Amino acid sequence: MPVHDRPGPGIEPVLLTDEATVVGLYDPESGSRSGYQSEAELERALIAQLREQAYEYVVLESEADLIANLRAQLETLNDYTFTDQEWRRFFETSILTRSGVDEIAEKTRRIQEDHVQVLQRDNGESKNIRLIDKQRVHNNRLQVTNQYTADDGAHKSRYDVTVLVNGLPLVHIELKRRGVEIREAFNQINRYQRDSFWAGAGLFGYVQIFVISNGTHTKYYSNTTRLDHITESGRTRRQAKAATSDSFEFTSWWSDATNAPIAELTDFTATFLAKHTLLAVLTRYCVLTTAGKLLVMRPYQIAATEAILRRIGTASAHGLTGTIEGGGYIWHTTGSGKTLTSFKTAKLAAGLEGIDKVVFVVDRKDLDHQTIREYNRFAQGTVSANQSTAQLARQIDDPSVRIIVTTIQKLSTFVKGHRAHRIYDGHVVLIFDECHRSQFGDMHTDITKAFRNYHLFGFTGTPIFAANSSSGGDIRLRTTEQAFGRQLHAYTIVDAIRDKNVLPFRIDYIDTVRMPASVRDGEVSGIDAERALLDPERLRQVVTYIREHFDHKTRRNSAYTLGQRRLLGFNSLLATASIKAARAYYAEFRRQQETLPADRRLSIGIVYSYAPNADAPGETLADESVDPTALSTDDRAFLDDAITDYNTQFGTTYDTSAQGFEGYYEDISKRLAERQIDLVIVVNMFLTGFDSKTLNTLWVDKPLRAHGLIQAFSRTNRILNAVKSYGNIVCFRDLQEETDEAIALFGNKDAGGLVLLKAYAEYLADYLDKVARLRERFEPGRRIDSEAESRAFITQFGAILRLRNILTSFDDFSGDDVVDEAELQDYRSVYVDLYSQMRRTSDADKEVVNDELVFEMELVRQVEVGVDYILMLVEKHRQGVPGGQDREIPVEIARAVASSPTLHSRRDLIEDFVRSVSAHGDVAAQWHDFISLRRETELEDIISGERLQKDATLALVEDAMRDGYVPTEGTGITKILPPVSRFHRPTDGKDGYDAKKKRVVRALAAYVDRFRVLGGPA
Repeated sequence: MPVHDRPGPGIEPVLLTDEATVVGLYDPESGSRSGYQSEAELERALIAQLREQAYEYVVLESEADLIANLRAQLETLNDYTFTDQEWRRFFETSILTRSGVDEIAEKTRRIQEDHVQVLQRDNGESKNIRLIDKQRVHNNRLQVTNQYTADDGAHKSRYDVTVLVNGLPLVHIELKRRGVEIREAFNQINRYQRDSFWAGAGLFGYVQIFVISNGTHTKYYSNTTRLDHITESGRTRRQAKAATSDSFEFTSWWSDATNAPIAELTDFTATFLAKHTLLAVLTRYCVLTTAGKLLVMRPYQIAATEAILRRIGTASAHGLTGTIEGGGYIWHTTGSGKTLTSFKTAKLAAGLEGIDKVVFVVDRKDLDHQTIREYNRFAQGTVSANQSTAQLARQIDDPSVRIIVTTIQKLSTFVKGHRAHRIYDGHVVLIFDECHRSQFGDMHTDITKAFRNYHLFGFTGTPIFAANSSSGGDIRLRTTEQAFGRQLHAYTIVDAIRDKNVLPFRIDYIDTVRMPASVRDGEVSGIDAERALLDPERLRQVVTYIREHFDHKTRRNSAYTLGQRRLLGFNSLLATASIKAARAYYAEFRRQQETLPADRRLSIGIVYSYAPNADAPGETLADESVDPTALSTDDRAFLDDAITDYNTQFGTTYDTSAQGFEGYYEDISKRLAERQIDLVIVVNMFLTGFDSKTLNTLWVDKPLRAHGLIQAFSRTNRILNAVKSYGNIVCFRDLQEETDEAIALFGNKDAGGLVLLKAYAEYLADYLDKVARLRERFEPGRRIDSEAESRAFITQFGAILRLRNILTSFDDFSGDDVVDEAELQDYRSVYVDLYSQMRRTSDADKEVVNDELVFEMELVRQVEVGVDYILMLVEKHRQGVPGGQDREIPVEIARAVASSPTLHSRRDLIEDFVRSVSAHGDVAAQWHDFISLRRETELEDIISGERLQKDATLALVEDAMRDGYVPTEGTGITKILPPVSRFHRPTDGKDGYDAKKKRVVRALAAYVDRFRVLGGPA
């Protein structure tokens, strides 16, 4: 199928082929391997298989070989021979990038967006040179090389297997022998990103996709970083950036179109590394966000996108446009990335020949905002929003606007007001988001009657089947299939949890809250039951329970990093049955907290709006408009008062006018997503379509079943980091039967063991067994000397940390835990010691780095102690010693420092301060003076020892303390060095310029690392 000559901004021309990127049903190879297979044998077998798949094998012994091969491959792709001068210019302007923290994003942008570069020829003419051919992917040439050595990085590195596309290293494969945990290969790549991918010309910075495998398990992930994950401070800027690389939780499995994982390396190579598939993924199924993050689509997302594109092609060819057979629906569970899938589908569909417009339809104004925000995160300006039906009409009339996001209400209004518009005869693709909700009514009928040459597609996480359909409305539009056509692809909650793309749920049914006797005995039902459940004493008990268990359920004792902020724990929603119930809960929270000091109050928000059946219990979550003007006078007045409370708390100026409430809704959404508010009380808002990674708990006092239950529960199961290991559901009603039925409907009847966490008793038994075995082999605090013992301890204690991370959210664990805090700190100290030792060994060893052990440092850091805690212990110790003259380091302080990853390497400073603190005076002020003096003394030692320029060094260090890194390039570092010729050769033990610079950078980075987290002068 041909493409548009002028596709318009942000539109991707696409050539449809019969060759699927994701194989429909894969039959794994079996029986081909026998006996032990070393890493070297695994590597040889992989290269042999790639050569059989028509990859060219090439040996590259130096960077000069790599660059020469790149030149030859680009000449072949572009059918052009560079002169030496032209190649030099092109290489410097179009291949090399400026050095610095954004160089990976800059290289990624060249591959994903700016893949056609301009060459200035010797004769003054300009010529386009493609780095990769995105329209005719088989024009690209694939090569494979192995054991390429980078000598000029921070450490010498030897890479396993690299796939070159037109000479550029775009895919890197890191292998470990069978039986070794796959995460070790992930750790190895992190070291390469930190130490050597940037070295020399930095061509390995062009790697788009990483593949990790131990032969048995194989996964892939993108090159860019997730700021959600922990950044280790005190390194150079390049190293600090590399340290934020994707956490292992965000690596992906490859699969076939039925979602069967393809994990074995041989099978992965036959499918993912097939030339057509790999090139399609690289050229079509990657998205570079406006923040410079590369998202590589998962197989189920690609399969769904291609299913829609194929349906458009076949329906157009067979005259099925304008019928139910010309469309279909995608069932992808909540949290699996439907927005990215629909975005890519819309862009590719808009690039098909003959498609005049793609209209993405949402069913609420808040989702309109959210979708536009997400779409513009993927590619700024790709889509057009509309504030009114008139603006929608202008966008429909404008042929340059190819993708429109609007609400079903606006589109329906447009249809009623423009009965004879020419767009109805245009070739239009209509994509409905969350199509389980309100698209089954009159508006759906109006739209499909007006458009005549359309394809209708729906995305949903919870389809409407006959079993969960309503009994009202049009009998022909009760199920998703009746409204949108056949299911084109499915990826259920069972698939997503198995692949670890979303988290399982942990459900508590709270029976300690008294239920009214009439409800408990089943004497009333429906609306009367809801009124009985609003009994003031019951509400008091529920709110008391939430307040008493809030820190426990939301993990407020667990620390992690989100972006640039260090946070404690997560936040939550309280789902209520009606506006009346929401108001009653808000008033009860306000009553119980009014006498508490500010630092002990939970920050509470409330959001609701008008919905025709908002007060009626049932399985469907009613759609609330983002317009409170239809509320009753009393409900609106209460909401105004609650928004006034919110304004006081956060310094905002919102109200319940249409514009004011829209601003309030946007602001509370943002604060909930960024964990700036503790709990938001809702009726139906936020229970569908709202995404927040920091939300881990849903308090439920609301009837839920079927798709409404799964939608609501799924607000809690977005993956964030190792600390958040499940979504927490706390039910104040017995929803067990409804939960089992919903999981059976949207997963399968046996899915409960996967979707829900195991019973507490199972986790506890496993924990007690592991603790007993740890104690039997390792006494608390005992030094471990042998490598074998170190490995065993790291493995055993890491498993205990992971179990504790789950168990600590169970109410019973505090009484059943057999490890007290002192013993835990002793074991944690040994763990941190071993971690520090291995990092020092890695830094010292140029060739061998131990990446074969997985440290659960994120789980250690979640109970991190800080300087304030240490100072509190110092004050407590000083008060307990007559005259304050005891110079021994108290055991409590020593334990706390030794078990802290942050303070462990600063132990000498803490101990010196404890010994020097006076019996009188403010401890915090003494600490400030002590650290100020040590900072000044130690920096002066570096300046004098290295003969640095003092004023320039002080200025550079001040900036480094603020920014968290020491620059390695630029005038800042050169200004501080003593006069040394760049061409001076080291003689008589004196350093050359490069060695001197490297040593100074290392010393200053260590200094910044040492003092930045300890306070002192700014």
